[in-house]
Amino acid sequence: MPELPEVETIARGLAKRVTGDVVESVWLGQKKEPLKSPASKIAGTLEHARIAAVRRMGKHIVFDLEHVGRTLLSAKSRKPKPRPKGSISSQPSPAHAEADRSVRPTNTKAQWIVHLGMTGSLRVCEPDAEVAKHTHAILRLSSGRELRFVDPRRFGRLSVAQAGDFDATGIEPLEVDLDHFLTLFRGRKTPIKSALLNQKLLRGVGNIYADESLFRAGLRPRRRASTITRDQLGKLLLAIKEVLKEAIALGGSSISDYVDADGEEGFFQLQHRVYGRESEPCLVCKTPIKRIVIAGRSSHYCPTCQK
Repeated sequence: MPELPEVETIARGLAKRVTGDVVESVWLGQKKEPLKSPASKIAGTLEHARIAAVRRMGKHIVFDLEHVGRTLLSAKSRKPKPRPKGSISSQPSPAHAEADRSVRPTNTKAQWIVHLGMTGSLRVCEPDAEVAKHTHAILRLSSGRELRFVDPRRFGRLSVAQAGDFDATGIEPLEVDLDHFLTLFRGRKTPIKSALLNQKLLRGVGNIYADESLFRAGLRPRRRASTITRDQLGKLLLAIKEVLKEAIALGGSSISDYVDADGEEGFFQLQHRVYGRESEPCLVCKTPIKRIVIAGRSSHYCPTCQK
């Protein structure tokens, strides 16, 4: 599942490519799982909206939308573009559109929220590009391009909200200060690895970057959070920020099928010191890296360097 660095990389790439573009029409597939908001609400919010910004909130990609001015929705402007068989369009038929002529209110703002799940991706494509299997949404843009949401396993989610209504739970790890960080974990009897993965505490940190941060901080993943000293938690916070920033700079970790908004793989997986290196020698002390399972998740650590 894409974690904070991967989602940040994708959001930055999309921001460069689609900010300022206008959504002319929306097509949604038949599968219901990806739609956290009703199809009609998603289409109605996105159609004729200007993409004012694209940013990350936790593991979510948020598109800030603006409807500026009074836009007449005519039958011609709402005519759907032909799509693959077995799919549905959220747009009405031309006859219905003619009877549904309306005017957008001025200066309304909203948000389109995308969670990529395990295998989701957002791709900016030319309109004549082949529509990939498992494409669940296509936004036709005024620039002539299309923004497509593809998700083979359908764990990703699409939703819309009024501006300011959506707020990912937890604290941003790149922004939290030490005092606030200490309050998140003080007194918790759960393993520190489980606490780091709790999105209600820190948002965006996942399995890869928790393992890598704990290694740099010298803490074992099974260590109870309540037993970690203030100085050790301070070192952990610095390690988390260091690891996340390095991963963002390298475009994230391409594990499985992750690619960024340009279809390029990340390179931070080449810098992993413990994650995915079971039985390989520690890069510091040469002790074989161990793998254990905590709350159903794989955890990798060095039994010598981490206490």
